[in-house]
Amino acid sequence: MADLVNSDGKRRIEWVGLLFLLAVSAGWGFNWVVMKNLIAEWPPLSSRGLAGIVGALGLMLAAKVSGESLKVAEGEWPRLLLAAFLNVTGWMGVGGLALLWLSAGESVIVAYTMPAWAALFAWLILGERFTLLRALALILGIAGVVILFSGHLFSGREMSFGLTKWLGLASVLFPAIGFALGAVLMKRTPISLPPIASAAWQIGLGSIPTVIVGFLWEQPQFASLTWVGWLSLLWFAVITLGACYLFWFAALRRLPAGVAAIGTFLVPVIGVLAGGFVLGEQLTWRELVALACTAYGILLAMRAAQKN
Repeated sequence: MADLVNSDGKRRIEWVGLLFLLAVSAGWGFNWVVMKNLIAEWPPLSSRGLAGIVGALGLMLAAKVSGESLKVAEGEWPRLLLAAFLNVTGWMGVGGLALLWLSAGESVIVAYTMPAWAALFAWLILGERFTLLRALALILGIAGVVILFSGHLFSGREMSFGLTKWLGLASVLFPAIGFALGAVLMKRTPISLPPIASAAWQIGLGSIPTVIVGFLWEQPQFASLTWVGWLSLLWFAVITLGACYLFWFAALRRLPAGVAAIGTFLVPVIGVLAGGFVLGEQLTWRELVALACTAYGILLAMRAAQKN
């Protein structure tokens, strides 16, 4: 067992965490294609909320089958509710409202300031060192996202900052800050539930406000869902909100919070690439440069973590 705590053991654990992180990025990235099909048939809050409830029930079943206890210690309910709100309600629920007032490019640029907030919180709360390598990794990740969506952001149209624009910025910025804070708090005071049970409770509790608001406000009709919509809803529930959140929490247990957050820069890149290959959307030099920037940024972040 001694080799599990030496430098080699630490390196193996970090690379396992990186594999979980890559799985999260691939799942959340491909979800952009899935959501394009889904929101064409169903409104965003209702689809995200219902998928979250279904995904949480599936994870609870998986937890019971694997022998995990779903019982929450009495003193942990406040932390569990806070984690559910920051990690699920805000990021997956409120963040989706931004598309009502912002373009896709503007939404993504603001949303993926999240790793910068995570690095700040990790330094203030966890004492993680903000080294030169990690700073370069963060800069490369931000550069990749900006390059990726530069065509949308700088298309010659005038940027108008009226009330709706500020509402859009707030609806995506605050969830980004909240998700970053949630990731850091999960590192500082992990919830004592087993992994599958923890993910199930957070997704379920976090999806309840979203599905209630969605059904009351958007009033979705089940009859409007085609078989493509039902499959997209199932994918969103099982993969995006089930497996990917489980992998995200697994990555957080094995990686520094700042490194895990930097890894999420791959999500929009994979999303755009998937749109090109699956939906036939045009791919340009921006996608390749953005992929190179984010991939190299993640490698730098891993090197920084190994040197700490």
